[in-house]
Amino acid sequence: MTSNERKRLVFIGSYAEASNDGVYVYRMDEATGALSPLDRVGGLQNPTFLSLDVERKRLYAIAERLEDGQRMGAAVTFEIEPASGKLRELRRVGTTDTTTCHIQRDATDRWVVTASYGGGKVGLSAVGEDGTIGELLDMKQHEGHSVNPERQDRPHPHSAFFSPDNRFVFVPDLGMDRIRAYRIDEERGQLVHHGDTPVQPGAGPRHLAFHTSGTFVYVINELDSTVTSFRYDAAAGELHTLEVVSTLPEGFDGDNACAEIQVSPDGRFVYGSNRGHDSIVVYAVNPDTGKLTRVEHVSTRGGHPRHFSLSPEGDVLIAANRDSNNLVVFRVDPATGKLSYTGHTAEVSKPVCVKIAYFPV
Repeated sequence: MTSNERKRLVFIGSYAEASNDGVYVYRMDEATGALSPLDRVGGLQNPTFLSLDVERKRLYAIAERLEDGQRMGAAVTFEIEPASGKLRELRRVGTTDTTTCHIQRDATDRWVVTASYGGGKVGLSAVGEDGTIGELLDMKQHEGHSVNPERQDRPHPHSAFFSPDNRFVFVPDLGMDRIRAYRIDEERGQLVHHGDTPVQPGAGPRHLAFHTSGTFVYVINELDSTVTSFRYDAAAGELHTLEVVSTLPEGFDGDNACAEIQVSPDGRFVYGSNRGHDSIVVYAVNPDTGKLTRVEHVSTRGGHPRHFSLSPEGDVLIAANRDSNNLVVFRVDPATGKLSYTGHTAEVSKPVCVKIAYFPV
């Protein structure tokens, strides 16, 4: 294999006991979409969410640690060996003093932000020159609640995403019905509160995605099965509401909770996942207004699609169905954004996060 060849690798994080495997690596066949197992790693409690640094060949995973009988957050750095797909653990450190649900790296590869749903906290860690996550530098506690007495009696930050210019990090808080913005004080290594953007009461914002233009932001709301679209004022670091659209087909009256949202690399389409309806909803984006028009719903061929990922090239989407323990591979039509099942799946126990990338080998 020559140096200009490449592999398409797929990384999966899952709910798992430390005694079982929790992080998986597959190779994807470019022509067919078939997935072949390359590696699996155990020894981690619930390594659910991942962040991928292709250039430095690093994979970052959240996990849990036990301290004085309490479950707390941890972060693990792996080195990726692209030729074999093997992972080698480089470092394991503590993060927040409560368990975490999301990890995100900034564009300069200097900072990592983790979100603690259960603890209502957001943590900041630095990435060292060797590409490993260091000790926790700062932690912020959210305060507040919203209208749903069962799910919104306290704050629940569910994720963190950096703005395209890397000036701000936006944290959807499901419990507060707000998207909190921070900036990073690099000298002090601290998160500085910048502002809050409300969503409709009872929405439960979970994840967000910036449009490729940097002008629009899309937030998927777990509790009311909607997407809220915003215009992004980059200079001010502010979000301004444009519209709210449903993620569900007309007439559906079952239980549903949304999870992941992503924008296609060409900016023409937005994808979101429904758990209950068990589908991916596809929207077309109006490039001038940022507003969404529903294109289709596609079954994920499994239960509870907790996450999915588009490939960086936008030609493939992989859905991770937690309750049916499977990954399902779809082709993406570049003209319409529609999804077609490739016929290929892989069995993975309780998958929560999937990442796709090419690596030179």
